[in-house]
Amino acid sequence: MKSEFTSAELLPLSGIQHFLFCRRQWALIHVERQWQENVLTAEGRLLHKRADDPFFTEVRNGVITARSVPIASYTLGLAGVCDVVEFTESPEGVKLPGREGLHLAAPVEYKRGHEKRDPCDEAQLCAQAICLEEMLAVTIPVAWLYYSETRHRVEVALTRALRDLVQDTAAEMHAYFQRGYTPR
Repeated sequence: MKSEFTSAELLPLSGIQHFLFCRRQWALIHVERQWQENVLTAEGRLLHKRADDPFFTEVRNGVITARSVPIASYTLGLAGVCDVVEFTESPEGVKLPGREGLHLAAPVEYKRGHEKRDPCDEAQLCAQAICLEEMLAVTIPVAWLYYSETRHRVEVALTRALRDLVQDTAAEMHAYFQRGYTPR
């Protein structure tokens, strides 16, 4: 994989979930730019709309919550937006402007539906964490998925295997995109 991508070469981070689910679906959406919204995607868009307020930050029980946080990784070649990033006090964290102490980031991804058996959602979340790690120069050990159907938060350990899956998937996405053709 290329060591550094330019901003013009960054692919949508959300595509990693599509790519792992179905490479053809990913190509239709991200390479061929063919996409039709359906009832499920409309419901998902509405769920995200509630979370996507870049001017909203709150503090509850010592946790700072920021919404709609733009992120990028020039090593993965991906860019996107975290639905929510929670910052908790931690000696391994970073200094936040206007805040006392150090805070560690953890992305929270909102999903319509329920937990999946495949790693698609976890990979997208891990890619978000890798972007945050690169941007903040920290290591993020865990992140969260929130499923609206079950109204349940799932903790995701950001293991070496999951990180390797994200790196390999991002490299494969770029290889297909650069060749400009659709996987079969």
